[in-house]
Amino acid sequence: MKLSPLLFLVMSLPFISSLLGATQAPFELRCELLKGERLARVVDPTPNFSWVVPVTAEGGRQSAYQVQVARAGSGFEGGADLLWDTGERASAASLGIEYAGEPLAASETYEWRVRVGVEGSELGHWSQPQRFTMAAKLEDAPSAHPTVATPVAPHSVVELEPGRYLLDFGKVAFGYLELDLVASAAGTLTVHFGERGSEAGVMRELPQRSSVRYYSVPLEVSEGNGVYGVHPPRDARNTKPVAIAIPGRFGTIAPFRYVEIETNGIELSKLEANQLAIHYPWDEYASFFRSSNEDLNALWDLCKYSMKATSFAGIYVDGDRERIPYEADSYINMLSHYAVDSEYSLGRYTHEYLMDFETWPTEWKQHSVMMAGMDFMYTGDISSIRRIYERLKQEKTLEERAREDGLLVGYPYEQHNQRPGRSADIVDWPPGERDGYVFTEINTVVNAFHYLNLLQMAEMAKALGKEAAARDYEARAERFYARFNEVLFDEETGLYVDGEGTEHSAFHANLFPLAFGLVPEQHYESVADYIVSKDLACSVYAAQYLLEALYEGGREDAALRLMTMKGTRSWQNMLEVGSTITLEAWDDSFKPNQDWNHAWGAAPGNAIARFMLGVRPITPGFERMTVAPRPGSLEFVEGRVPTIRGAVEVSVKQIRGESMSVDLKIPGNTEPTVSLKVPEGEQLKAVTVNGAAADYEERGGIVRIPGIGSGSYRIVLSYR
Repeated sequence: MKLSPLLFLVMSLPFISSLLGATQAPFELRCELLKGERLARVVDPTPNFSWVVPVTAEGGRQSAYQVQVARAGSGFEGGADLLWDTGERASAASLGIEYAGEPLAASETYEWRVRVGVEGSELGHWSQPQRFTMAAKLEDAPSAHPTVATPVAPHSVVELEPGRYLLDFGKVAFGYLELDLVASAAGTLTVHFGERGSEAGVMRELPQRSSVRYYSVPLEVSEGNGVYGVHPPRDARNTKPVAIAIPGRFGTIAPFRYVEIETNGIELSKLEANQLAIHYPWDEYASFFRSSNEDLNALWDLCKYSMKATSFAGIYVDGDRERIPYEADSYINMLSHYAVDSEYSLGRYTHEYLMDFETWPTEWKQHSVMMAGMDFMYTGDISSIRRIYERLKQEKTLEERAREDGLLVGYPYEQHNQRPGRSADIVDWPPGERDGYVFTEINTVVNAFHYLNLLQMAEMAKALGKEAAARDYEARAERFYARFNEVLFDEETGLYVDGEGTEHSAFHANLFPLAFGLVPEQHYESVADYIVSKDLACSVYAAQYLLEALYEGGREDAALRLMTMKGTRSWQNMLEVGSTITLEAWDDSFKPNQDWNHAWGAAPGNAIARFMLGVRPITPGFERMTVAPRPGSLEFVEGRVPTIRGAVEVSVKQIRGESMSVDLKIPGNTEPTVSLKVPEGEQLKAVTVNGAAADYEERGGIVRIPGIGSGSYRIVLSYR
């Protein structure tokens, strides 16, 4: 799709105006990762405080800070009410400042504020205080917001025939219905809730085994005016003891978009309605994305909304069928949530919940280490890994399954039912999506995950000051890398085999090593070519790592093609069938009982933020970050990616044979590594930054530009 220069300019105005804005930005405060003016339930008796340094001037970095904590309502003026004052501290630290004042009492309310100095200047103005109430029970544990209910008005209300109304709320949400009616007589209405429907009405006849929701509810109404909360009936499928319970204040909820009301002879002179959508607190403006491909834009919107809609349980769950957290689901949910909102408490809460309530697949246990590592990288807050490091080491790294050479011994999924209570290798889910994978004792996929776990454990050990453990993990990872390639790579085919003792090379045996950095540079081409040739020969779950593998392997156009391709096995199919939340599988034909509200289907959302826009942490908390947009063949992409230090904004416009222009807005207290890729067939002539010739390094078509800090920049690559 081509856009005229004028249309491109109009679409870019919000982004450009933000780049030209003031250099003073508002503070954003967090207590225990929770943002918002008032916090209801802080669990940790010594909470951590973080803030976004309020500067966007070029190179702006904090040089000092002062934090104060007081009893709520004191105005920080009364000395008796001031519980902690750090005084002026010469430090760039703005994340995870741990409270060290007088003990905070359960159920009591407090306030905190901060002021900072920038580039050696005096301390500036105080932030507005953030108010927080301590939980009734205090413990060293993660805090989380309570979920909220947002009223959503219908997009349309149509009388299909006398006495039969159809309400379309535009998108599926988890919640219940609120009706405001004036009825001609007392009696019973029939209310139909549907996750699927059309302009003809709610879909009531669903395929056998379908997990798509439909409910019919009788509603007793009184004559005259009345307001009614209408709840779907309790569903035995997702209210078992192991399921996450919905707070009683909301009553029974279900996912629905369409509502049909049959009046059964009662005349309604007034019919107004709201969908009461239950979700975790949500910042709609924390992120945005647009590109020159409308199919990609629609997919990003789908992925973003999926993060809001599926947060209804106050913990990441696998959808509505079970309402149970699973590690792999939660990890992908975490990545995609972080890509669209600077809200990290829900991911941490879910991760630590799963430390106590783990599930059975081998790789799911390995995802616990990955969640801990990702939580730390995105927040820079050490408190969670301090709590769980030893448990990760003992329970999740699976070291007891390592043989002498370091490779893990696997347990095939087929043995799961024969080994109650023991983990089993899953490779992919559902089982029909494994591309003929051959299970052996030494499983390539499980061992690829183990390599990533070793690297992450080293990073966490280092952060905790466990230098000897960190060196040990790093050394083991280095030995493991060599042994993995020695045992599992087939030099003749240029591919990885499924495991020791087999010659079969499934899709999964190659995409996971490439995604996790196990493929030596000399084998990139053969492995990446093979992956590209197989399209989407995996499930929605494994497609997360497929996209990572393609971007890591320099195949961004292949990733773009997969995200925008049509057909039954595609993300675009999720839009085509009419879902407004990502699906659990590519289509009902692959998994008849699949959820139509499954967050792990939203992998493109985080791939766009992390790779297409290119914003990823290098060091914990984004103090150093990668800004490496890879738009591929797209004429333009632009977006805002949230981080705990403030949003990064990226806009890329390409004119083939002429130039690539990149606008960046980088938050304060950060040091980005900017990397751009010269399109194949183009020859670089010059690089400018803000109109002046710039120093740069080029290697293999990758241009790295040093000296970029916080602030606004326009970088132009000119071609010969």
